[in-house]
Amino acid sequence: MHRGTHLAVITDPLFVEHAPPGFHPERPQRLAAAQAGAERVQLPEVARVRVAPREATVDELARAHDPSWLELLGCKLAAPSGYLDADTYYNAHTAQAARLAAGSACAMVESLLAGETDLGVLLARPPGHHATRTRAMGFCVLNNVAVAAAHALARGARRVAIVDWDVHHGNGTQDIFFDNPAVLFVSLHESPLYPDTGYVHEVGGGDARGRTVNLPLPAGSDGGSYALAFERVVLPILKSFAPDLVLISAGYDAHQRDPLANMQLDDGDYGWMAAKVRDVARATANGRVGVLLEG
Repeated sequence: MHRGTHLAVITDPLFVEHAPPGFHPERPQRLAAAQAGAERVQLPEVARVRVAPREATVDELARAHDPSWLELLGCKLAAPSGYLDADTYYNAHTAQAARLAAGSACAMVESLLAGETDLGVLLARPPGHHATRTRAMGFCVLNNVAVAAAHALARGARRVAIVDWDVHHGNGTQDIFFDNPAVLFVSLHESPLYPDTGYVHEVGGGDARGRTVNLPLPAGSDGGSYALAFERVVLPILKSFAPDLVLISAGYDAHQRDPLANMQLDDGDYGWMAAKVRDVARATANGRVGVLLEG
């Protein structure tokens, strides 16, 4: 980009206060590692822009989540600690951390749409892409990327694309936008694997048929497999959709070092995918890409 990249990395100390009662794979150390990595990135062509984290409003959350669920969630999280499902813990800080994660996603979108930044990175916990309209699920409490996409539409974006490369299918994001033709949801994920959704016949409903694109990949898939899926399916569909904004549900558990999945991506594969998504964004969305940490 001729003016260089204007980058916002958004995070907050509260995100590490959402912590499990014992060992859990979704733990504060994940975020600390990501924050340390982000601090090490110092490139002369990248200008850092500050975007302040903030909590989501009830109206912002209600665009993606059923109000009855938000009310019930508030009641559940009033207890000092516990589990929302078999995998999803909470403690005294979870409610505020979840609202802050979703609201910071909205703040990132506002900065991107205003042209203050062209690349936003949200390093937040708890993650979000499994949370549906009506329930928490799979470590996720509120669906940050869905709240962000809905906020973008409310702020004037006409078409928002979400690329989800977490090793698990983003069932919650799919659920929320399944009938919305203004949102393209593309997921690459290991299959079979939790949550046992994301099959190729799941393509969207009504006027949104074709706006949900699932690419279930077998265990052991490597960078070559992902590159083939990108070149043949993901990139052509993104270009055809011509989004005003691209959001990435960026889980890194398809990495070959992840202990809970079986894929074989390396650091360079993630860099390649990110670069390809940015190329599409430069052509259709003034380069605007928002990256949200998932699993």
